[in-house]
Amino acid sequence: MARAFVFPGQGSQSIGMGKALADASPLAREVFEEVDDALGCKLSTLMFEGEGDALTLTENAQPALMAVSMAALRVLLDRAGRCTLSDMVTLVAGHSLGEYSALAAAGSLSISDTARLLRRRGQEMQRAVPVGVGAMAAILNLDLESVEEVVADAAQGEVCAVANDNAHGQVVISGHAAAVNRAIALAAERGARRSVMLPVSAPFHCPLMAPAADAMAQALAQVEIRPPCVPVVANVVAMAVSDPTIIRALLIEQITGDVRWRESVLVMKAAGISELVEVGAGKVLSGLTRKIDRAFSTWSVHTPEEIDRFLEAQKT
Repeated sequence: MARAFVFPGQGSQSIGMGKALADASPLAREVFEEVDDALGCKLSTLMFEGEGDALTLTENAQPALMAVSMAALRVLLDRAGRCTLSDMVTLVAGHSLGEYSALAAAGSLSISDTARLLRRRGQEMQRAVPVGVGAMAAILNLDLESVEEVVADAAQGEVCAVANDNAHGQVVISGHAAAVNRAIALAAERGARRSVMLPVSAPFHCPLMAPAADAMAQALAQVEIRPPCVPVVANVVAMAVSDPTIIRALLIEQITGDVRWRESVLVMKAAGISELVEVGAGKVLSGLTRKIDRAFSTWSVHTPEEIDRFLEAQKT
């Protein structure tokens, strides 16, 4: 069975995530310590026992989710008796910030560099647009083409764009708050079951993030990106990539571009993948995969118990 590991994005965070891994495994503790050292703060303490509002801050949530994914991956590979990622998977992918986790998993980025990049990414994305100026919303039960027409009609000289094509009938839009509200009204007129304003502090994955993209271009220019041990399906092109120069360019483009997750999953299916394992906090990507194509076998592994259940199932 061909398998891919996928890594979650922002929204999957919760207080206590990763603690069971740290309690059970010195390998996991090493990951959390490496991230703490790279950032010069005890992010792990915030993750394990802090306040939810502080963890939800973009600059904290992004490196924290990566840390949990990398800790879970280390424990999973160790308990599977595998030395490298390529022993277990054919492809990797991640949703938005999860693409950085996928690159760290595949050896393109060091964990320390990834943590610093994600903290910078979170800070710059927050700084790009003043709080209250932008908004994001999930449009439900309209296809991508219909939502693209809605945002074009709603823009009226402001920014309104598709941010995430997550699954059939689940498309997230982003832009100026007034334009997003106009889009919600238009979507209702055109058959959307409902629209949900998202509790985010900035309008991610739209042209308003251009200042953050410029800043991340500078940050990424200073970091070594190595060829991944397995190809990474990149968000903004929904294609498997391995060339470090292309990876760097796509990470910059990802800041303002849309996350083509539905297409990415279908690209993995076309490549022969039949099992997707969500490595890290939450079960968001597993749920989206079932909406995209129920033929996939899906797993979510975040705790030692979930890892053991997954590995036990591989023996049968």
